[in-house]
Amino acid sequence: MPDGNHLVAIDTLLAILLTFLASGRVSQMRGKHGIHAPATVGHPEFERAFRAHANTVENLILYIPLLWLAAFFYGGQLPFWVGLIWVVGRVLYIAGYSSGDSKKRAPGAYLGYASLAGLTVLAVLGLLGISLIPPQA
Repeated sequence: MPDGNHLVAIDTLLAILLTFLASGRVSQMRGKHGIHAPATVGHPEFERAFRAHANTVENLILYIPLLWLAAFFYGGQLPFWVGLIWVVGRVLYIAGYSSGDSKKRAPGAYLGYASLAGLTVLAVLGLLGISLIPPQA
């Protein structure tokens, strides 16, 4: 099993790759529907792709520092799994949003927010010197 920093780096790279893919979908929808930059409105399919990408970028700004702060204090095992929930949540969010029924984005959004909350708790507890992981004997 990779060490903690490598695990958190995997989460980080997955999040960045997902953001690139969401950006590519925006470009694809621009071309498909003839929406030229800097326009951010047009066909609903484009607008859903645009908002899913923008919301992912907005979340990424919180996710990356929280993930690495949690990893700093707790190593990478626990933060890796909590962070992976965010990546999975974002995949579900983007798929749900892109489906045409914006209500289908909710499960992914909730998973993402749960992950951000978990990483925040880990970072704050770590900063306060409170460990959730028992010491190794």
